[in-house]
Amino acid sequence: MNIPSLSDQEFKQFQSMIYDIAGISMSPAKKPLVSGRLAKRVKHHGFPSYGDYFRALMKDESRAELQVAVDLLTTNETYFFREPKHFDFLRNHILPQHLPGKAFRVWSAASSSGQEAYSIAMILADCLGDKPWEVVASDISTRVLEKARGGHYPMDQAEDIPQSMLTSYCLKGIGSQAGTFLVERRLRNRVNFMQVNLNLKLPKLGEFDVIFLRNVMIYFDTETKRQVVRRIMELLKPGGYLLIGHSESLNGVVDELKTVMPSIYRKP
Repeated sequence: MNIPSLSDQEFKQFQSMIYDIAGISMSPAKKPLVSGRLAKRVKHHGFPSYGDYFRALMKDESRAELQVAVDLLTTNETYFFREPKHFDFLRNHILPQHLPGKAFRVWSAASSSGQEAYSIAMILADCLGDKPWEVVASDISTRVLEKARGGHYPMDQAEDIPQSMLTSYCLKGIGSQAGTFLVERRLRNRVNFMQVNLNLKLPKLGEFDVIFLRNVMIYFDTETKRQVVRRIMELLKPGGYLLIGHSESLNGVVDELKTVMPSIYRKP
């Protein structure tokens, strides 16, 4: 079966859908991405057009296929210890200030397939050991969360993990698993993965010492950024830190946070 081309009108339907659900603004330049990522689903269900697939999504009472479409349109590439200055800052500046006895909690709020959350967990395990700490990791995509919970990655992703941490917290695959590695169970057990839509009222997650909200706001318009950051700030402890992507900024988004350095903010 040949997949029909995605018309401008059909693209606008998916553009509106993903904005309404996830707050993500897709420019017309994203049309090939939408077409490519949804083509297999259109073919799988035998729909003659993308428009027919869209109409089926809107009638999908179980929302199962709608979740598949959202997963496909929101999944972003990530890797271990991405933007390493943030992890250095966590290790060298934030953790030394932490008062012993209190649980140290970090939220990876756009965790994708888990590399950021496990990178955070490795730092906490290194610095805090058996002292109380927790990483909560969330994403809107159930598909990447399932992958994240497994903690199983291609070996080429190990290149970004410091050797000491790779030795301490990861297992090299052998036999049929050769060419891969697995994050050790004791570390995986310290990371709590859950589905959270940042564009909706947040679940009761408790308060956090640090929140990583990196490389997701680039997909939001200014008003959506304001709403998302305001929700997030409510879960940040006084004195807590918010880290955003190096290419992102909170200028014109929120005034209450103090800039510590570019992409790192602190709640008074």
